Amino acid sequence: MGLKIFQRNKKVEKKEAPRAPFSRASEFNEMEHNNNQEMKKFLIVGLGNIGVEYVNTRHNIGFKIVDFIAQQEAVSFETVKLGALATYKIKGRTVLLLKPNTYMNLSGKALKYWMDKENIPKENILVITDDLNLPFGTIRIKPKGSDGGHNGLKNIQLILNSTEYPRFRFGISDQFKKGQQVDYVLGEWQAEEQEQLKSRYEVAAAVINSFVLSGLSETMNAFNGK
Repeated sequence: MGLKIFQRNKKVEKKEAPRAPFSRASEFNEMEHNNNQEMKKFLIVGLGNIGVEYVNTRHNIGFKIVDFIAQQEAVSFETVKLGALATYKIKGRTVLLLKPNTYMNLSGKALKYWMDKENIPKENILVITDDLNLPFGTIRIKPKGSDGGHNGLKNIQLILNSTEYPRFRFGISDQFKKGQQVDYVLGEWQAEEQEQLKSRYEVAAAVINSFVLSGLSETMNAFNGK
């Protein structure tokens, strides 16, 4: 009678292949690359109200400035979630021009959505708005500050839970009688102002380029009060 030989099956454990010695370095480099890409993205938000009745009003200077820049860069706005968006590149940097369609009082909703969607850090955002407290055409760029009674800035501050975000204030002056502030802000530019705006748009576009290429501090030094 032959012997039956039973061979117990040995469980073969698969050893995990050792990680490549530079894998962590590669991961770190990839993270650094992604961060660098984010730092090269900028969101320029022009504040205003949608609708033909508001197109040429003082309150819509933010829309007008980003419209001018888009024309200069030969790009068009496309209707997107919560607004209209145009994109262009300059010296390796990507610039997104945004016109919220939420009306002025809810501007922060559109800003926050596109800031998060595009992974743009707060320091790379510039909000363009009108300012009653500055003489016509005067420019003031600041890294932070109060809303100054401006409903668009008030909502952005609420949504971001912060007053620390760059803003570009464009002076519309305060040449109105007591009780007529709303009519003045939502009123159209005078013919003389319209003529002067042409050269101010050029300066405003230079502000944006400086912000993107040279940073906030240098832009403030070069353009504040001009």
